[in-house]
Amino acid sequence: MDFQRFLLIASSAAITLLLLIEWNAFKAERVIEPERQRVAEQETQTPVLAAETNLDTVVSSVEELPSVDSESTATPVSDEQSSQRYVTVTTDLLELVIDLNGGDVIETALLDYPDNIDTPDVPFVLLEQNSLRTYTAQSGLVGPDGIDSSSRAVFDSDAMSYQMQPGKPLKITLRHSAGGSVTIHKTFSFTPDNYAVNIAYEVANNSDSVWRAVPFAQIKRDNSPPPNTDTSGFGMQPFLGAATTTAEDRFKKFTFNDMAEDPWKGKLEGGWIAMIQHYFVAAWIPSDSDTHAYSTRQTSGGLNIAGFTSPALVVAPGMTGRWQGTLYVGPKNQYALAELATHLDLVVDYGWLWWIAQPLFWLLTKIQSVVTNWGVAIIMLTVLVKAVFFQLSAASYRSMAKMRKVQPKMVAIREQYAEDKQKQSQAMMELYKKEKINPMGGCLPILIQMPVFIALYWVLMESVELRQAPFALWIDDLSAMDPYFVLPLMMGASMFFMQKLNPPPPDPMQAKIMQWLPVVFTFFFLWFPSGLVLYWVVNNLLSMAQQFVITRRIEREGVTR
Repeated sequence: MDFQRFLLIASSAAITLLLLIEWNAFKAERVIEPERQRVAEQETQTPVLAAETNLDTVVSSVEELPSVDSESTATPVSDEQSSQRYVTVTTDLLELVIDLNGGDVIETALLDYPDNIDTPDVPFVLLEQNSLRTYTAQSGLVGPDGIDSSSRAVFDSDAMSYQMQPGKPLKITLRHSAGGSVTIHKTFSFTPDNYAVNIAYEVANNSDSVWRAVPFAQIKRDNSPPPNTDTSGFGMQPFLGAATTTAEDRFKKFTFNDMAEDPWKGKLEGGWIAMIQHYFVAAWIPSDSDTHAYSTRQTSGGLNIAGFTSPALVVAPGMTGRWQGTLYVGPKNQYALAELATHLDLVVDYGWLWWIAQPLFWLLTKIQSVVTNWGVAIIMLTVLVKAVFFQLSAASYRSMAKMRKVQPKMVAIREQYAEDKQKQSQAMMELYKKEKINPMGGCLPILIQMPVFIALYWVLMESVELRQAPFALWIDDLSAMDPYFVLPLMMGASMFFMQKLNPPPPDPMQAKIMQWLPVVFTFFFLWFPSGLVLYWVVNNLLSMAQQFVITRRIEREGVTR
């Protein structure tokens, strides 16, 4: 017995040491990542000049473009043009950088979302192209007369910097001349209070022959983890990869390994394709009246590409043709995304319990709109969910209280029939029948509630609204771990006291394992976002109070009730 106790203590000490080592590595990574970015910005003095130091790596290769048989009429970038290559755009929500070589969006900063809670003036960067990460949104024209077939088209701009006026839309037009008689304009249209950008091509064919090309749009990303990712191994690991919708699946996901090992192709009228990560998404939404060819793949250089091609744009002599699509770059706001395209809101990934999670999220937002504090909203939502299942929980706790009351009789039966398991089982069943106890009564109500609790877990994990949302006192970010571990310790303590209200397992080894569960769960919860831990603490406290009252009532009134 002493050896077993020593072994348990030694094991817990070893686990504690490993956890502390991982935590130190986690903290170091969180410090190094912003520092690398800061140094890169100091060296370049602009958001994108880090890429200018090696222009060959910036110009997209043929392999990255959709495969359409053609001869290119594109004009390669020149040394003179490279110094005036980047157009910056500032709206009320976004700071974008557009590369005139291709007209691609190669950087977006989200002005309403700080990169770090300690640096509120530094916006979170979603798209970027630098030494740390390649993550860009591309669009162009390939095919017989495409300007992007073998190298990217070079555009001209009237200005290199644009600023949205308060409350007014902003339109930017880039120009490209294809062979002199064909003029192509690429227009970016921004509206106030919107993360969606309308991108359109307008082709004026002044030649004496038909002009034909295939429009494409795609998102290009390397395998690097998102900024500020928990690399400790104990925190959450939200999905990172591509996603789309199909006729068979409303929401279809692709990991980077999927894209490398099993490239996917499909056709759909309308639709969308996106690259998703925790809290944020970049998505292309084409016209919903055409059928588009979607695909995911990985290049030999390890770049992951998710995109589509639209039906060919055919422009007769003397005519003008137009193609347009929408690029969304911003937070995973499911209500805004639902308005852009069917099923696009599913990038807020609640898993198979979405049909429970979405109403819970709606209720959470309604509560927050009244109380204004997301932490208080989580507490009130937990109370409401607990109230809905009050009777089920009461039935479960009554069953466990009766089991606790007859525990001495059960122990006596096990001792009396220790050598005859069959008679032991018969005697137990007679005891249950006599005392009107259902041995499964304590489990079934809890199992019924589990889908709701799991759905609420995913709601709290996926909601960008909780990112850097303060609660009270030392909790200044509900999406981050509790810096002083107060909430995880409260959660562990509540689990411990709840166990004391339950009848111990009949098997001594099971009883020992159950005693260590609060400790194990506490260690795991140390790295969970404080919003999630707050939910579990409140739920445990409510459960403990309800169970305590019912147990004491059963003990006073007698088992036969």
